Amino acid sequence: MTSDDNQHSPENESVGKQLKKARERQGLSVSQIAEAQHLRNGVIQAIESGDYKQIDSELFLKGYVRTYAKQVGLNADSIIADLNIELEPARLQKARDLEANPLVNIERRRRRKRRIAKLLLLILVVAIIAAVVVRVVLPKLNSEDVAEELSAMSGPAPEVKAPEPILEPEQNASVSEATVDSSVDPAPELDPVVDVTADEQPVSDSEPAQPEVEVGEQVPVVAEAIEPVLAQPPVSEPAGPASGVLEIEFTGDCWIQVRDASGNRLASSLQRAGDKLQVSGEAPLKVVIGAVDTVATISFQGEPVDIGVFPVVNNRSEFTLTI
Repeated sequence: MTSDDNQHSPENESVGKQLKKARERQGLSVSQIAEAQHLRNGVIQAIESGDYKQIDSELFLKGYVRTYAKQVGLNADSIIADLNIELEPARLQKARDLEANPLVNIERRRRRKRRIAKLLLLILVVAIIAAVVVRVVLPKLNSEDVAEELSAMSGPAPEVKAPEPILEPEQNASVSEATVDSSVDPAPELDPVVDVTADEQPVSDSEPAQPEVEVGEQVPVVAEAIEPVLAQPPVSEPAGPASGVLEIEFTGDCWIQVRDASGNRLASSLQRAGDKLQVSGEAPLKVVIGAVDTVATISFQGEPVDIGVFPVVNNRSEFTLTI
């Protein structure tokens, strides 16, 4: 036997026939091949006849064939390549049988449903995480610095000047007189006019002497008219700015800032649903509300405030309350 016989086999012969011919050329029996692999004789006979269904799996079949080829002096890789060609129709038939099996379709649908359920679960988890971030994390990040920056970007709220105190007519008249008197120099004191002629004339016992009245003696009358004005008590200064009391109740999360007339911050915080804010300070009070729709009630000095009359931009309102 030449090396060409060992390396090449006829193309029209099956793997089983090639192994059988090689075994017969070696003078070996089926029992000797089976005993060397610790197999039953029926397994070697099934391989030589091409009845591969009697072998449990394709993996075991290739292992038996490879060992058989080495025992009879054939190229194991070439024999395995021929075996793959022979097994291809059986593989296709097996795949078609699986496709036609209703149990396979049921299992396939179950796997598809499980994949869809996992995808929906993943989407739900992502949505819950996003909701937690929006409702919990973001409000905490909305610190005082961020609020002041937003307030600066939106511009200062229009200031409403407090009305000037109205004076009573009597106070107004006294203030006017005091103003006039302060602008006019007080009249100089006049020396009394002495009538020398009257002193020199003799005075009789029966008729008392009557002093002559001259024009100069009428000047004290002007001084008497001025004295009541100068004697008036000084006009009291107007009272200082009044203190305003603001009360707000909330139905949801809302950022709020309140400043008094001097710019002092009375409140700057995040209010929750059910919270009630009460602050007082020098009026007018400047108020900034970050979420107008969460304000349940608002009152100033015990009187309700109609927040709808103030401008609202992006659910945010700035206004000034004065007494």
